[in-house]
Amino acid sequence: MEKVEDVERFLKNVDKISELVKELKSSDAEVQQKAMEEADCYIAALDEPCRTKVNKTKINTNPPLQPSFGLQNESPGSFMKLMEEDVEDRRVERIAKQKLATALKVKGNEAYAEKDYESAVKYYSDGVAELRDMQQLYTNRAQAYIKLGMYKEAISDCEWALKVRPVPGPWCNGRCIKAFVHMGRAYLELKNYNKSRHCFEKIVEIEHGMEKMVKEYLSQVDLEEKRETREMNAKLEFDKGEGKGTTVPQLLENLSRPDQTLLFYCGGLEILLRAVTDCTGQTLFRLNNGFSIIGSNDLVRSCLLQKTVDAHSRDLCVSVLKLWRALCRGNDENQKILMMCPVTKQATVHLLTSEHVAVQKECLALLCLYSHLPHGRRLAMDSLNMHMLVRNLVACIFLPKQQLENSAVNILENFAAENKFQIQLRNTLTESVIVPFTSILRSINKTNRKILPPLLSAIGSLARDAVIHHKLAHDPECWDAFPVAIRQCSACEYKEILYPMLGLIINLSTTPSPVIQEHAVSLCDCCQGLLTNTDGGVITRATGVLSTVLPQSSEAVQLVIQRGVVRTMCQLLKGAEQDATRYAIKTLTVCTAGSHLAREELLKSDKKLAVLRHLLGSSCHELVLGNAALCLANCLQLEGTASNLLGTDIVRLLLRHAAGDAKKTAVQLNAAIALATLCRSEPRHTEKVRELHGFEVLHSCMKLINS
Repeated sequence: MEKVEDVERFLKNVDKISELVKELKSSDAEVQQKAMEEADCYIAALDEPCRTKVNKTKINTNPPLQPSFGLQNESPGSFMKLMEEDVEDRRVERIAKQKLATALKVKGNEAYAEKDYESAVKYYSDGVAELRDMQQLYTNRAQAYIKLGMYKEAISDCEWALKVRPVPGPWCNGRCIKAFVHMGRAYLELKNYNKSRHCFEKIVEIEHGMEKMVKEYLSQVDLEEKRETREMNAKLEFDKGEGKGTTVPQLLENLSRPDQTLLFYCGGLEILLRAVTDCTGQTLFRLNNGFSIIGSNDLVRSCLLQKTVDAHSRDLCVSVLKLWRALCRGNDENQKILMMCPVTKQATVHLLTSEHVAVQKECLALLCLYSHLPHGRRLAMDSLNMHMLVRNLVACIFLPKQQLENSAVNILENFAAENKFQIQLRNTLTESVIVPFTSILRSINKTNRKILPPLLSAIGSLARDAVIHHKLAHDPECWDAFPVAIRQCSACEYKEILYPMLGLIINLSTTPSPVIQEHAVSLCDCCQGLLTNTDGGVITRATGVLSTVLPQSSEAVQLVIQRGVVRTMCQLLKGAEQDATRYAIKTLTVCTAGSHLAREELLKSDKKLAVLRHLLGSSCHELVLGNAALCLANCLQLEGTASNLLGTDIVRLLLRHAAGDAKKTAVQLNAAIALATLCRSEPRHTEKVRELHGFEVLHSCMKLINS
């Protein structure tokens, strides 16, 4: 094999050198220079240590009189011509091999997609026989080998993929992410956890943007290593023949006996529950086929699927749910096995609708255990009917029964943060979430007030999905219910609800919609009433709603101006809270842009626009600076405003931002417009601009304005 590799390496070198020779003979001096540099690099890369271990060199004392190649009478030019012809032949041959290898790779991919992994391996192998340096053939074949359980072969292919030298160039491709992924998976199956981790960690070194994917792979390695350790400890306990090593198998054997009474199974489950409180007991239960024994019992299955509803059946159902929870607490492998049981997939969802409170409570407790960690959430999302689960959870939330609503809403909140859950919920969002959510918003009271903050948090998490965000922003029921809810919370001083609800409204109203425009007056009326609230957080978020909703409704703008919003915003701008400043200046800018009255109100309360000048001089926030400059430009449309600013630092401030960071083009543009408006309204400001060499700045800003 080494000799074959040496021959192939030699042939590649010949091809490369021939290409360089062509370029060195070029009439273009630039091409020649580039070829010389490439030749230097190539020669340096080929400088390998000698493999010869024994010196077998012999001196030929009788050399032939003539070379044996028949080229003794050939000129150097003829020799180069032959070499070039050989290079061309090799190039044509390689193109043909590439075409055939690519066709075989495609066939291999098709076979893999059809789960015919043996055929896929054959096609990839035929492709490698045609072209040994096509990296994808190795990585694809490694993936097929993994499916066939041929992990050592997969690792070998991944190592080859990392050694393949891409064309052109002699450098090994040690940065193949796909090779490290498959090699890491293969080492994991072989239980070589350290090498598996090393492969996955190598991916982050190559591509930092893949940290999330690598984190999931490393989590799988940790889970598998933990599972193996626990199983080894459990087997040692079993081999001793004492304690739980004998108790758990005996109990399971008793429970596997068919046709026993409900009380018999209830008692056996209660005893078993006390034996599986630690990882050893949990693991012994799994190793002794405990999940199948419980799940395949006809009587137990009948109770779990609510086919029998008498008191003893409900007690047995509660006992099974308690046992499952005890088995899965802190045990990832047991969580995985339980979610693979068909009866579990049905019962876990349907028992939420049970009329027996104890059954509902235990079912919620089991789901809560799964929802707390990413691994459990993924298992549940892959196994359960999430549409029905959400419907039943929401039913528990909105039909309060002995504090079950708190558990239900916490489960929903945990799942809502998962992107996969958001995607699964897109099509049933209105029926399963929006309708009950808006219903509770219209009737907030002491009973349901505690569940609204986590529920609003869950809705906010769901809104991170673009599709769900769009649906909520365009849903009439939501925007009809928001003003009602704000008034109720304001009257009852439910600040813990107001704060997250206003945050949700700010988030949703960043997407303009006809529905928001229709409800803008009512919504802004409510939020303006909150500006007198004693809680600074509520005031800030109420201002945030005004800043996002007012741009969508001129009617709402006129309403808030008449009710004195300009003076209120000026007072807020004198504070130091960053979010409040950002929201207030945007609100003020929207009002002054569309209303002569708003400009007059601002000038009455601040003749020299000291608030705006302060923002331009002290703020570092791009949105604040841009809106402050734009608001100033709006006010300069009033006669006499520019004259009032004579003797102030306004020209210096505007010039500084007009000549500022090119990344802040909106700030530059607005500052340039304000400065031009200032000089046009009051020519005496022009002298200050000239004094500060500002015309060059304005000239450069003309490109921004014209574009």
